[in-house]
Amino acid sequence: MDVFLKLTRNELRLFFREPIVVFFSMLFPTALVIILGSIPAFREHKPEIGGGTYVGIYVGVALALSLAMLGLQFVPAVLSLYRERGILRRLATTPVRPSALLGAQLVAAVLIAIVSGLLVTLVGRFAFGVELPGQVVGYLLAYLLSAAGVFAVGLLVAAVVPTGKAGNAVGTVLFFPLMFFAGLWTPREVMPKVIQRIGDFTPLGAGERALHEAAIGHWPSLLPVVVLIAYLVLFGAAAAKLFRWQ
Repeated sequence: MDVFLKLTRNELRLFFREPIVVFFSMLFPTALVIILGSIPAFREHKPEIGGGTYVGIYVGVALALSLAMLGLQFVPAVLSLYRERGILRRLATTPVRPSALLGAQLVAAVLIAIVSGLLVTLVGRFAFGVELPGQVVGYLLAYLLSAAGVFAVGLLVAAVVPTGKAGNAVGTVLFFPLMFFAGLWTPREVMPKVIQRIGDFTPLGAGERALHEAAIGHWPSLLPVVVLIAYLVLFGAAAAKLFRWQ
């Protein structure tokens, strides 16, 4: 456990040495909420979205954005780079198992995601009056399942790409369509029904739906929960089977 904690602290230190990565994965989601919340029309209650506000919807989208940055771009790029530089292979010759480094990388990413999520939620609440989640337990569950589903996809990317640059490239290619279905450019609530249904079967679309449902006081519906668990199980198992340490 002492070795694992040291590895986790080391991964966090390496993360904070990259200002651009820190900004986009930890601070940019909050900046997005601030920018959109500064638009008066986005603070008005709209009947077409159930009486809520657009900035309230974008709080959930910003949480998905943070997970996407970390799970689809940061984790695959870092793990692929470790393999490319032989770090994982060298670790395999020491008492420290490579799986400990993998676990430390994931724990560090989850901690960063939690901090980013807290910033988004607090800024939304105190700067723009966005209500705190009506179903707190369901909201936490939805967030953790969303993180698990997205990170499982990122691990599968890291398992099959040969280099750090390839990991970053594949993660970026996945990032934009998945964030579209999560409502980054157009809120899911005003999308055509067929697009919403397609998004329900993507990790970020399912995650945003579960977060939105919990935010307005309902327990997340069965579909997004099942979809996120399926991503965790299927993509996680595939990543474990295909992952190469060298």
